[in-house]
Amino acid sequence: MLETSDEWITTRTGMQRRHIAADNEATSDLAVAAARRALLHAGITAQEIDCTIVATATPDYLFPATACIVSAALGVVGKPAFDLEIACSGFVYGLAVAASLVRAGLYRRVLLIGAEKLSAVTDMTDRTTAILFADGAGAVIVERSLEDAFLGCDLGADGRQPELLYIPGGGIRRDPGTDPTAKPVIKMQGREVFKFAVTKMVESSQRALAQAGLTTADCTYLVPHQANRRIIDLAAKQLDLDPDRVLINIEEYGNTSAASIPLVLSEAVEAGRFRSGDVLVFTGFGGGLSWGAVVWRWLA
Repeated sequence: MLETSDEWITTRTGMQRRHIAADNEATSDLAVAAARRALLHAGITAQEIDCTIVATATPDYLFPATACIVSAALGVVGKPAFDLEIACSGFVYGLAVAASLVRAGLYRRVLLIGAEKLSAVTDMTDRTTAILFADGAGAVIVERSLEDAFLGCDLGADGRQPELLYIPGGGIRRDPGTDPTAKPVIKMQGREVFKFAVTKMVESSQRALAQAGLTTADCTYLVPHQANRRIIDLAAKQLDLDPDRVLINIEEYGNTSAASIPLVLSEAVEAGRFRSGDVLVFTGFGGGLSWGAVVWRWLA
């Protein structure tokens, strides 16, 4: 399809495979599947969830929120459900919001899902994006406990240059020269985003750790957004973290935006990587441009 090769892609991104949803599958379908697995793992029913948040840049519709559709599919009606649309930063933002709702005493359990069908908004003739993006979903349940697991966070955004990473069209704004009948697809200025990503992931992680009264030496695992292997490796190096303390599965799934962190988290849990008391640093960046980090103590 493109003037490229497997070696070129793997060398520059670390990606070897990606997963693409079926034509008749929407983001909500992926989100529901992930939610059901999370509920099964937690040993609770959907009716015990007090609030549902879906982080996604590829909602089923402009409205209603995809979270409303997911809640209904799970058999939950009458409880709050809403989306967070901050692209690849979505899960980190969502984790801060979910934890805040729980800590404030508003809800006991919040279902947080990161879900994307990026294949639906990817131009497969554009080499800068076609080799990167894929589909997937992951879910967590954030609940109240005797010990506070949420240790610190840092969130930020700079909307002065949205054209560095955005999807023109599909919304209300019509930029000059934009074909209103054209399919909305991802546009990215890769070099600028690369430099931004490394800087913000490092700075945001350091600020979140400082808020928690910790340093990178206290970090058991870095759980980064899986955008590009070179970005992750460079950020880990600047944070002075050994490779075995960085969770990566980009070779299998590619960039799944808001779904990437819960996907790698899920695999680590299933592999038994975490021990009670481990300090995890979730960090990511995305369209906005946006960035964020959350420091979390794993409670077994």
